[in-house]
Amino acid sequence: MTPTTAHPQAAREPAPLLEMRAIQKVFGAVTVLRDVSLQCRAGQVHAVCGENGAGKSTLMKVLGGIHAPDGGEIRIGGRPVKFGHPSAARQAGIAIIHQELALLPHRTVAQNIFLGHEPSRWGVIDRQAMNAGAEAALKRVGCRIDPRTECGRLSVAEQQMVEIAKAVSLDARILVLDEPTAALDDVESQKLFDLIAELRRAGVAMLYISHRMAEVMALADDISVIKDGQLMATLPAAEATVDRIVRLMVGRELSDFYPPPAAQPPGAEVVAVEGGGNDVLHGIALRLHAGEIVGVAGLEASGKVELARALYGERRFTRGTVRAWDGKGAARSRARRRNAASAICLTTASAKGWGCSSRCATTRH
Repeated sequence: MTPTTAHPQAAREPAPLLEMRAIQKVFGAVTVLRDVSLQCRAGQVHAVCGENGAGKSTLMKVLGGIHAPDGGEIRIGGRPVKFGHPSAARQAGIAIIHQELALLPHRTVAQNIFLGHEPSRWGVIDRQAMNAGAEAALKRVGCRIDPRTECGRLSVAEQQMVEIAKAVSLDARILVLDEPTAALDDVESQKLFDLIAELRRAGVAMLYISHRMAEVMALADDISVIKDGQLMATLPAAEATVDRIVRLMVGRELSDFYPPPAAQPPGAEVVAVEGGGNDVLHGIALRLHAGEIVGVAGLEASGKVELARALYGERRFTRGTVRAWDGKGAARSRARRRNAASAICLTTASAKGWGCSSRCATTRH
């Protein structure tokens, strides 16, 4: 889902609310961040783009007090700050929605939202106030989940919405969103975009990390591109183009994002599934040939990973027929080994326009 309305220009203040100056981070012999600088003003959305492994998430973890920087300075409201722990960053008004979900599965939604800052009365946790506060936070992000539900019972998309509600409940001045729409469908994504517009009006400074260029171009006021731990450029969104951002990300021109598949017929069939199923999968029909890439698309928790595990033999099919060949023409009843000449590509259905070099199957519930 892409925002359908143009974003307003953020008010330009004399000093940014957030400044990260010449940030460096080293892990052993590997320098992950080299003199990275960026800033974000109140009511502004600053997008941070880069390939996987470029250093985006590490930079945000430095901001959030998870990693201590090995060089550089962080300023909030013009004052230098140092965070020795994530709780210190939260107290300074920084909230991060991490790409990796970090909810406690055996605790309720309300307990997760208020983890570490539970409301209390007479020295005892006030569960009624906590549930009411969680319900208000969930309502603010457009989510109707019972705050008394254990998080382990929620879908991945619902857990992502809880993470967003958790960050919003902190009333942060600076909000970091790391791939926030990766597990959301179109309706949930639009709710998030509406929330971003609301937070913009409230003067919250937001750092938005995403590979989805349409979202970046629609939401951001400024765009910073990081490559191999270095800041390549910071551009006003009005002057940026997708081609220019991608060129900065990969370091070269890309004349064709999705090259056509090789003009050669697939090899012999190596795996065939007919009516395959187990406790998660139902009615799977799939054929895989040597030298072929089969794309499997679906939202988070749709069954993509379970399909791969079933084909590998880790979580076997309990229904249907599965045939695999050992490369010498001999059929086997279980797909236990990977074939080096073929591959299955797992992607998300929400990445519209993505293609693979052969044919695609889709998993659904």
